[in-house]
Amino acid sequence: MHSTIKTRRLSKVISHTVAVTVLSGAATLCLSAQTATAPSAGKTIDLKKSLMAPLDLTKPADLSYSSSVGVEETASAENFNIGSSEDQPPPRRRYGRRTNYSDRWHHADGSNKYTFAGGGGFGLPTGSAGKELDLNWKVQVAGGYNFNKKFALLVQWDYDRFGLTGGNLDRQYTRYTNLGLTDDTGAPVSFAGLDGNAHMWSITLNPMYTYYQGDSLGAYVIGGGGFYRKVTNFTLPSTGVYCDFYGFCYQYTQNQTFDHYSNNAGGVNGGIGFTYRLSRFASQKLYAEARYAWVDNQPSANSVSSYYPENNKRTGYFPVTVGIRW
Repeated sequence: MHSTIKTRRLSKVISHTVAVTVLSGAATLCLSAQTATAPSAGKTIDLKKSLMAPLDLTKPADLSYSSSVGVEETASAENFNIGSSEDQPPPRRRYGRRTNYSDRWHHADGSNKYTFAGGGGFGLPTGSAGKELDLNWKVQVAGGYNFNKKFALLVQWDYDRFGLTGGNLDRQYTRYTNLGLTDDTGAPVSFAGLDGNAHMWSITLNPMYTYYQGDSLGAYVIGGGGFYRKVTNFTLPSTGVYCDFYGFCYQYTQNQTFDHYSNNAGGVNGGIGFTYRLSRFASQKLYAEARYAWVDNQPSANSVSSYYPENNKRTGYFPVTVGIRW
């Protein structure tokens, strides 16, 4: 029993010694941490509050530490020169609002210096011309210079082919029949199958102003003037014989011009057009335009022209053209 009491006392002494040792070690560590932060004089350190204080993630961490040999190094923003302007890349170069594309074929704004167009369509005669001429078809070719994205000057060639109205042909049939014309054998000429056509070709100078241009759609006004030549032809069916290389011959009938009249005059035109860009990155555009053309045809002193005075009357018509411009 005495040995049991001694054993219990020895256990208590050992437990007390271990507890004192652990507390002493913990206190030493806490004092070392507080010493590294160099507290100001007159302030006391509460060990319990220091150990139990929550971690504030909103404040920058203190990167200072003490080495085991007593050398203190500090890692901060100043060590890496983060805020220094000397180690930062140079500022980006500022460019102008407009890139200069100026070269032999383009202006500084990127627009083409030269423009070309080609198309076709139809035309409707008006006024007195509407009584003599029928609906026509047309061909148009143009080329010119773009001063900028909005203003251009075009040289344009147009060919407008008209038919003759039935009333006009009836009058001409009576006129030719009353002339009493005969052929080489002395027989009277038959004007059965009388037909005819007229055409107007012109070379004009046309300023063009584009008042709207979006990514795809555009709109412009155009007008100008120049030289117009009006020609009217009358035809009769003619029979002929054709022989091929192998000696076979064939009979054919075709209309052959036997009488024509011409008149040269100045004229003007004007109208509006719309464009559709095939691609926002391409310069090619489809265009459709409608104009009014007026030609100042005047009576001619030529005695032959007096047989068909209608060719010398002023001519007005509405040409509609569809084509491509680039």
